[in-house]
Amino acid sequence: MLISVVIPLLNEAESLKELYSSIKIVMNENKYTYEVIFVDDGSTDRSFEVINELAKSEPEGVVKSISFGRNYGKSAALNVGFAQAQGDYIITMDADLQDDPTAIPGLVKKIEQGLDLVSGWKKERFDPVFTKNLPSKVFNFVVSSMSGLKLHDFNCGFKIYRKETAKSLDIYGERHRFLPVLALWNGYKVGEYPVPHHQRIYGKSKFGVNRFFNGAFDLATLLFLNKYMRSPLHFFGMIGLVLILVGTGILAYFGAYWIINDFALRIRPLLLLGVSSVIIGVQFFSIGLLGEMITNIFGERKYTIKKTIGIE
Repeated sequence: MLISVVIPLLNEAESLKELYSSIKIVMNENKYTYEVIFVDDGSTDRSFEVINELAKSEPEGVVKSISFGRNYGKSAALNVGFAQAQGDYIITMDADLQDDPTAIPGLVKKIEQGLDLVSGWKKERFDPVFTKNLPSKVFNFVVSSMSGLKLHDFNCGFKIYRKETAKSLDIYGERHRFLPVLALWNGYKVGEYPVPHHQRIYGKSKFGVNRFFNGAFDLATLLFLNKYMRSPLHFFGMIGLVLILVGTGILAYFGAYWIINDFALRIRPLLLLGVSSVIIGVQFFSIGLLGEMITNIFGERKYTIKKTIGIE
């Protein structure tokens, strides 16, 4: 069994040798066959040079690296890392030494219980309370409530995947925060495992406050795409139908009022609202129909295939 360790990084030159040394010790103690894939996400320090030194000190194929020309983000780094990983199990972890490689055997045992993805749970965190811990708790609660997947720590980068699970995930933008959700929606079994967490020793965090706003937008996008990607009329048509019914009701009221009282109607805000509702409702309905046409013509029929027999 081969284990691939995918490590996305940005300006972590000081921690890389210590991190790799810890991974190597754990892998050798447990007699795992492994490869470590560093994905350098546009570092401007000596990160790539340090990785090159590590690769030269190890047998060929043990230490691998991909270096981006500029910073594309963690999702892009994971996407490329998953594509290159050859392992039966793929482990992801951060390069800042806050994830502890000693948890790897526990993650392996957990996934061997029949799960397809095991997400790390930083039960005791050593991060600032108001800038990381508290917002993270809110984020995890919202994602759990809206996605239907009950996990304590969606943001933890320390995870283990079966190869087919990792390679089935469509990762871009900021989707790395929702990989357990995507795996669940693809039909895979997801669990979690408590992992130790350490204070950052070198450098500084690469994540700012804007990540929480981005996460909210990405969650809304994922929920929409998961439910309405192949049937956009169900979403836009429902909004359009409600608006048309509201607008028609308002116009019917004014029409009856005009007939009963037999005098000219003045322009009133409620009357304008009724006309606007009908017009906007028709537009929403039309958008839904156009979406259905586009999906029918260009929509990709993508299905998750977990196992096959007699088919390569």
